[in-house]
Amino acid sequence: MTKDDCIFCQIASGHIQATVLYQDDDVVAFEDLHPQAPVHFLVIPKKHIATLDDVTADDSDLLGKMLFAATEVAREKGIGATGYRQVINCRASGGQVVFHLHLHIMGGRDMGAMG
Repeated sequence: MTKDDCIFCQIASGHIQATVLYQDDDVVAFEDLHPQAPVHFLVIPKKHIATLDDVTADDSDLLGKMLFAATEVAREKGIGATGYRQVINCRASGGQVVFHLHLHIMGGRDMGAMG
């Protein structure tokens, strides 16, 4: 997949519409089209990174910005105080469907324990 045919790159560039919740120079947060919880949004880097395994040390600040955006939007959505889950799926066997690094944030109900 190249940046030109990546749906998340197209959302980040504004070529495909999404319900954007947060945006800065490096990351975009937007509503998930197929929510798995009452609140479910994604945070993506504007830089195309296919999987979490493709992150380098140079991307450390970018990952921090993704987490910051997630917490800001979670607070705005009213789930900051009650709790929420953050998930990054990596590769097909890990559940990744779109091969552009993305962070799922889900809440608005008891998410249950993992394990």
